[in-house]
Amino acid sequence: MSQTTPCSCSCDGSQASEETLLARLDDVISEYREGNATSATTQGNLIPVLQITQGIFGYLPEAALRKIASAFDKSYTEVAGVVSFYSFFTTVPRGKHTVRVCLGTACYVRGGKEVLSALKQTLDIDVGETSGDRLFSLDVGRCFGACGLAPVVMIDDDVHQRVKPANIAKILDPYRVTEKKGA
Repeated sequence: MSQTTPCSCSCDGSQASEETLLARLDDVISEYREGNATSATTQGNLIPVLQITQGIFGYLPEAALRKIASAFDKSYTEVAGVVSFYSFFTTVPRGKHTVRVCLGTACYVRGGKEVLSALKQTLDIDVGETSGDRLFSLDVGRCFGACGLAPVVMIDDDVHQRVKPANIAKILDPYRVTEKKGA
């Protein structure tokens, strides 16, 4: 079974329609159900299908959850319960880039709260929200394991160390430029 995650954009840079994305979901469901006739076998496939679905859509919309519930002979409530249990799933559209601010003890003491405030102001969003252009989502973490580099901000998988509130725009700019170039 393929573990690749299709993107939700078309090759020309435009967003794929919901109908197209649901068709991709049908393919994923078929792939995971293929050769898995018993419910015991398909039980373990729910989370991987949810993960791939989130990769396709960027989040888990209700229509996709209903389709998955039906395909796995589960109630919508049961599937939604799994989604709400795991913090890595989201039912809210997310930005292309996830900005996470560490608020563990070392980062907090060394200015993490001020860095978070600067990010909120710069992005004009609060924790758990996504910018209007859907470029950035803002989250916090309790410890990234980089206490000696505090305060730390992660953007996607990139670690930014010893961040100062005055440098927030400079840190975000490369992610905006990449987006403008169409990458």
